[in-house]
Amino acid sequence: MTTTDRIPAAALLALIILQSVMLAALYAGVAPHPPAAIVLFAIAPFLGVALSVAVAALVLGAGSNRMGRWLGFFAALLALLSFGPQKYFDAQFALIWPAVMGGQLGSAVLIANLLAPRLIGQPIAAQEMQA
Repeated sequence: MTTTDRIPAAALLALIILQSVMLAALYAGVAPHPPAAIVLFAIAPFLGVALSVAVAALVLGAGSNRMGRWLGFFAALLALLSFGPQKYFDAQFALIWPAVMGGQLGSAVLIANLLAPRLIGQPIAAQEMQA
């Protein structure tokens, strides 16, 4: 794993750990935990998908090839459903702000990894040669 692969990998691992802790809190009923369901879906299956996509991006190499970058981007979008700016208006924001900030930071790194890979240190030409 090169240094440039480590940056998106670290962001993915941060999201994986964060979402795993939230899933564990849901199952254990430890406050503050996510609700069991929202209008669109149940949270546990959603977190399962978000974790699966993040792990797939990690395995494929989110910093080293096109498919890995796209899966990393998708993982970021899924994480933002849980930790996005809408959480600033959540009644429990004072309790969950560290998770919200961590989720947004990890997502920002993964989005930048797809849209502007030079920001995280690898020239585009080198990335395309590896793809």
